[in-house]
Amino acid sequence: MQKINYHKIREFIIDFLAINIGQIIYALGWAAFLLPYHITTGGMTGMFAIVYYVTGFPVSYALLIANSFLLVLAFWKLGWKFTLKTSYAVLTLSAYLELGQRLMTDDTGNLMQILGEGQDSMACVLGAILNGLGIGIVFLTGGSTGGWDIIAAVVNKYRNISFGRALLILDFMVIASCWPIFHDVRMVVFGYVTLFVYTYALDMLINNTRQDIQFIIFTQKPDEICQRIISETCHSVTSMNGEGYYRHQDIKILITIVHKREAVKILRMVQETDPGAFVSQSRAEGVYGNGFNTIKP
Repeated sequence: MQKINYHKIREFIIDFLAINIGQIIYALGWAAFLLPYHITTGGMTGMFAIVYYVTGFPVSYALLIANSFLLVLAFWKLGWKFTLKTSYAVLTLSAYLELGQRLMTDDTGNLMQILGEGQDSMACVLGAILNGLGIGIVFLTGGSTGGWDIIAAVVNKYRNISFGRALLILDFMVIASCWPIFHDVRMVVFGYVTLFVYTYALDMLINNTRQDIQFIIFTQKPDEICQRIISETCHSVTSMNGEGYYRHQDIKILITIVHKREAVKILRMVQETDPGAFVSQSRAEGVYGNGFNTIKP
């Protein structure tokens, strides 16, 4: 009988929960803050928000139709795992947006402005932050919310361009289209403000979770520390011979790079194994290779 891989099951459950949490946060940003105050931004959701303001056609339905075509591109360029997660994300996003709009609609059929009238600036900032955080959470699971995110993921695969920057380039045209349609400077200005806050929140979330830490460890117990790092993390260690000049004593120098979330674990390993070790910790940016980011030309 094939042994059950509990690690993969746990990973699947975490990804499933993360996608739903990210979608709920993203839908909340639109339904509670952006749509009621007639604020748009870039992306496919922003484009269909403009359609909604003009025609009243639900954003959720428009997204579902358009994303069905983009998912074919995702399957072709990004593989079935990304496409499967994104397909689920597209369906849940449409459902959460529809649910959010219904909950925010009053008896007259208009979306409620929960911050009160004239609070467009606050709604713009709050909606943008929630959008950035929501999409960032979904991206970290290896999926996307569909729309421009699929195109940004394709660009990120072949070029060393951040998600936020790729989305920023794609989104400028959508916001600029507000002027010939509505002739409203306010909508264009708020659209660009929302876009910048949203992409900043997205990049901050993704970059902070992907920061790596480099450790240089001077120790008399190199074998024990190396074995613990290799067995308790997914990383390896480089060992070099050194000499303490003051006492002319031979010493081993260990170098390892780990993810930011594993830094405390490494420090505890060293402290428990060799309390007399000398440790240097520094932030490593742009780490490529096995266990980290893929080198992109």
